[in-house]
Amino acid sequence: MFWYRNLIKLSTPTKSKTPITKYLLQASLSHFSTANQPPASAQAQPSGLGPTKPHDKPRVVVLGSGWAGCRLMKGLDPKLYDIVCVSPRNHMVFTPLLASTCVGTLEFRSVAEPIARIQPSISSAPGSYFFLANSTAVDTENHEVHCETVTDGTDTLDPWKFKISYDKLVIASGAQASTFGIRGVKEHAIFLREVHHAQEIRRKLLLNLMLSDVPGLLEEEKRRLLHCVVVGGGPTGVEFSGELSDFIRRDVHERYTHVKDYIHVTLIEANEILSSFDDRLRRYAIKHLTKSGVRLVRGIVKDVKPENLVLTDGSEVPYGLLVWSTGVGPSPFVNSLGLPKSPGGRIGVDEWLRVPTVQDVFSIGDCSGFLESTGKPVLPALAQVAERQGKYLANLLNKICKDGGGHANGAKDMNLGDPFEYKHLGSMATVGRFKALVDLRQSKEAKGISLAGFVSWFIWRSAYLTRVVSWRNRFYVAINWLTTFVFGRDISRI
Repeated sequence: MFWYRNLIKLSTPTKSKTPITKYLLQASLSHFSTANQPPASAQAQPSGLGPTKPHDKPRVVVLGSGWAGCRLMKGLDPKLYDIVCVSPRNHMVFTPLLASTCVGTLEFRSVAEPIARIQPSISSAPGSYFFLANSTAVDTENHEVHCETVTDGTDTLDPWKFKISYDKLVIASGAQASTFGIRGVKEHAIFLREVHHAQEIRRKLLLNLMLSDVPGLLEEEKRRLLHCVVVGGGPTGVEFSGELSDFIRRDVHERYTHVKDYIHVTLIEANEILSSFDDRLRRYAIKHLTKSGVRLVRGIVKDVKPENLVLTDGSEVPYGLLVWSTGVGPSPFVNSLGLPKSPGGRIGVDEWLRVPTVQDVFSIGDCSGFLESTGKPVLPALAQVAERQGKYLANLLNKICKDGGGHANGAKDMNLGDPFEYKHLGSMATVGRFKALVDLRQSKEAKGISLAGFVSWFIWRSAYLTRVVSWRNRFYVAINWLTTFVFGRDISRI
C-alpha cells in the first residue's frame, strides 16, 4: 500500500558521508556569504563575510577579547563601523581579581564581563558579529582573516573553517604563559590567566583537602597532597600566594582541623619577588608572606614531574597543586604570522600602533611591541598598557573613518595626528590578611608615593572596584566581598 511503502522508505537508513550536524552548521553560516549563490553542489563551503561595498559601512575585525580588544570595541562608534570580533571566549576577564576566585573570595561570574555588554552592537547591529573561533592566518594582500570555530570535546561539531574580509584589522590576541621550554609544565602545572584556570585550581585544591582527610593515608602522601607550590614571584604569583595563605588561616584551619598542620604554600622565584616594586615594599611583602606561612624559595625549575618538581640545584619539591605564573610570551598564532617582530617576538608596530609593512593592520595588547626603529622600548605586558592602547586606537579609527579613510586602503597618506604615548600610573598588589602594596611611581628610579599595609589594601580594593567594567559586576564584587567578610569563604566543590 502507498502509506506502507513511504513508511519503509522513511525507516530505511541512508548512507551519508557528511553528518547531519555539519549540514545544519553549513546552513547556519550560509547567510554570511556575500557572493552570488553557487550551484547546490558547490554550497558545502560557505565563503564567510565577503568584502564590504563602497556604500556600506567599513568593517573592523578584532582578533581577541582581552583588555586591549574589549577597550577598543567599547570605544568604536557602531554608527561608523561594522564591528566583528573573533575570539575563543565570549567574555572579558578582569584579571586583577582572578586570584580571588580560586579560593572563593569572589564568584567566577564577578570577574567575567560578556562582550555583548561591552559593545552591544555586536549582538544587535545587522553587520556586526561575534564568532567563537580562533584565527589561524591573515592574508594581508586580500584583506582576509582565516578562522576556525572552537569546539568543546570530541562529541561536538567538527571545527568549521571560514574567512572574514576586513577593512581594518586589529590583532589583539594576547599572549600565552611562558614555560621557558621546561619539560612537564604544560602537562602538570595550572596557569592562572583564564576563568577555567581558576576553576581548575579551586577544584583541585578542594579535592586534595578532602582526599587528605581519608583514613589510612600515609603522612608523607598527605603532606604532598596539601603542598601548594606557586612558581613565579610577580604580582600574580604573590597575590595568589597571599589569597591562598589567607584562605588556609581563616577557613581551612577552622573547617579541616584534622589536616590543618599539613597544608602549606611555597613560592619559588628565580630572582627577587615583585622586582618592579620599591625595595621597601618588597621587604614588607616578604615579611608579611613569611609571617602568613608562605615559604619563599629562590631557585630555577629544571623539570616538572607528576608529583614533584626538580630545581637546578638537584633538590626536589613535592606538590599536590602547582600554579605556574612566570610571565608571558608570543602565542603560536603570533609566531606564525609573517609580520615584522619587535624584541621578544611580539608583532612590531609603529608610534600609531600600525603594522608598518602592510595596509590597514594594527596590533595592540600583549601580542604587540614597538619596533626598534621607533626608538621606544617594548611596553610591559600589563592590563593598563593594553587598556590605554585600546582606548587610543578606538579614537584613532573613529577619526580615520570620519576623514573618509575607513574602507580598505583608504588611509594610505592620511595624517593620523598624535602618536601613542604611555604613562605608567603605578602598580598594586595584595599580599593577604587586609594588607597590600601601592607603588604610584612611574618607574623604580622615579620619586612618588609608595604605601604598604591596611590603607594600601583599602586603596587596592577601591581602585579595582571602580575599574570593574560594568555596574553589574561592581555590584557582584561588592556583595561577594561583604558575604566573604561576614560568613567566610564557600568551600563547596561544585
